[in-house]
This record gives sequence, structure tokens and C-alpha cells, in this order.
Amino acid sequence: MADGDRHTLLEDVQAIVTACAFFSLGLTLLGSAGLLMGGTPGIALLVARVTHLPFGVVYVLVNVPFFWLGVRVLGWPFTLKTSAAIGLLAVATDRLPRVLALGHVAPLYAAAMGGALAGVGLLMLFRHEASLGGLNILAIWLQKRFGVRAGVFQLTVDACIVVASFFVVSLETLALSVVGAIALNLVLAVNHRPGRYMGT
Repeated sequence: MADGDRHTLLEDVQAIVTACAFFSLGLTLLGSAGLLMGGTPGIALLVARVTHLPFGVVYVLVNVPFFWLGVRVLGWPFTLKTSAAIGLLAVATDRLPRVLALGHVAPLYAAAMGGALAGVGLLMLFRHEASLGGLNILAIWLQKRFGVRAGVFQLTVDACIVVASFFVVSLETLALSVVGAIALNLVLAVNHRPGRYMGT
């Protein structure tokens, strides 16, 4: 990325805050319908439901093993911005019920809109050389190193996670979760391409 194309600190801060707001709302919509999500946010959401621990605590702990990978393959600036996004998402998601109370939400709408909002949040982070950790780090590294589209990789991994959940959720929940995963990853696959961002 040329120097003239680099984002300023203020632009990075604005993007990270907005991205986490979008993603936390998308995650809340999916959760309100009892749907699944791929990646580390989905893993944290599932563990939080089972253990009754706060989502934010579980999410931060799940991401700890990926911190070293982020520093080693993507550098300190990326890792610091990603760490800020992880912390902000953890807080935003846990505090969202204090400012937003969801009533009836149609499961199909929750899947499509929740996935799309989460996808837009990830897209913003990717374009500002940040992520939400975990599998996002692998996705960005693969795109940067080998030209593999981040959205395609995420879609493949998320599909595997959702399908693996076949034995613990109903078929309807599984199908709607797939809709959410497709909505999220289509945003990335269509809008985030090698050569445009992340210095690829």
C-alpha cells in the first residue's frame, strides 16, 4: 500500500469502532435466533452459552493463542489494531443488551442481516489492516501470502464448523446458520480482493 493510501490513526480508530459496532449487532441478531456462527466469535458464543460465562471473557481467551501468529506473520501494527478490535468487540457485545432490547426477530432475517452486518464489520477491519483475530488472521495471511481470497477461505472454514454442528442443533437451525455464514462471507468474497488492500 502506497504511503498516500495509508489510513491515518483517526481513520483507523473510526473504522475499528464502527466495525465492532456492526459486528456486535450482527452477532446479537444471530444469537437472538439461537443461530451459529463460524470463526472464533462463533466458538466463543457457543462456549459462553454452555458455560454461562460472559461472551467477552471467552472471546478474549479464545484469541490468545493467535496473538503470537499475528505478530510473527503480520507484524505489530496489525496485531495491535486487531487486539483493540477484539477487546472492543468483547465489551460492545456484552454491553449491547443495556442499550438495545430485541423483541421478535424472524430467524431468516436474523440470519441474513446478522451475517451481512458481521461481514461489513470484518470488511472494514480488513481494509484497515486489522481483524477480529483467530481464523481472520489465517484468512488475511493466506490472502497476503498466496492470493487466496479471504472470503473464500472464511466461507470454507465456516461451512465446516456449521456442518460439524449438525449433531447438536436442529436441521432448521443448521440451515439458517448456513444462510448467515453465506451472507457474511459473500460480503468479503465480493468486496475484498487481492491487490486492493493489505499490501497484497
